[in-house]
Amino acid sequence: MLLSNTEQMPGYRIVQHLGLVSGNTIRAKHFGRDIMASLKNIVGGEIKGYTELLTEARNQAIERMCHSAEQLGANAVINVRLSTSAVMSGAAELFAYGTAVVTEPLEGGQ
Repeated sequence: MLLSNTEQMPGYRIVQHLGLVSGNTIRAKHFGRDIMASLKNIVGGEIKGYTELLTEARNQAIERMCHSAEQLGANAVINVRLSTSAVMSGAAELFAYGTAVVTEPLEGGQ
């Protein structure tokens, strides 16, 4: 699946727009990660447990968006955007969305 955060796919021509697709996940903080985060809050620095949590969430949301696009027959998603929001104390949603399209390589391109 080709992904782009722009309106076009470089090296490809869009032959059909299939519509909006999205994927999301909601993740809660882990107690063990909270303890380490509290310690990091005192000394400063990256909270790697949370970085890993959000990376996993982002990857899962994108994977779900791609699955939705494949269900429509798309081979690419353009205008990909990511959003996050707090759902409740200690839990956040990561949301990926874009436009599912069918593309074909430009002549002399890819």
